[in-house]
Amino acid sequence: MNEVVIRPLRFTADVDAMRAFLETLGLRPRIEGKSGGWVDLVTGSGMVALHDAATSSTGGKAGDTGLSFEAEDIDALKDQLVAAGHEDATTWDEAYGRVLSVTAPGGVAIWIDERSGDLYGYKLHQADPDPRLTVVPRLSGAAEAEWTPFLELLGSPEVTYGPPAGEFDVWLELRTTEPLPDVLARLQAAGYAAELTGTTIAITDPDGQPVRVHA
Repeated sequence: MNEVVIRPLRFTADVDAMRAFLETLGLRPRIEGKSGGWVDLVTGSGMVALHDAATSSTGGKAGDTGLSFEAEDIDALKDQLVAAGHEDATTWDEAYGRVLSVTAPGGVAIWIDERSGDLYGYKLHQADPDPRLTVVPRLSGAAEAEWTPFLELLGSPEVTYGPPAGEFDVWLELRTTEPLPDVLARLQAAGYAAELTGTTIAITDPDGQPVRVHA
């Protein structure tokens, strides 16, 4: 099976601060760059990647979040996407490994990195993902009826939608089976202003962006 993992990509002004924030939420670092400009963190299902905005080659600004993925076999995934009508699906080699790009509904560019045993100089952590946590990004400005069949080609990762109007954007959101009062207490003890309302914790992350944790 060609496992595809959803991985929101946050461009950040402070990788260390965002990493500390996500670790407080329960994410665990897996791979990081030697220069400190990249780190990805895992959960029981899904990942979040952090990229230093100052060194972005694609113009990512601090606080911007894109939608990316990681896959076992991008050649097989490319064939599947092309067969479904996404004829622009393309693979190429980057300094850090192989990449697949494809245009999603609404003209959104999606990048999918191939999982590799070669770390290309990156540092690997022995991550122990918290099985209670799931990355569930919220897609705003996205037509659910168009995105659902596209995401089915990528294994139907869990996302939420809304609001549908406006430009496409990605928002960091998580779901957990850990008691929310425990998560809230941990965030507040670390100095984050967090508020629990019903079944959702609302926090502002170090980039000034809203993050939600749902039960």
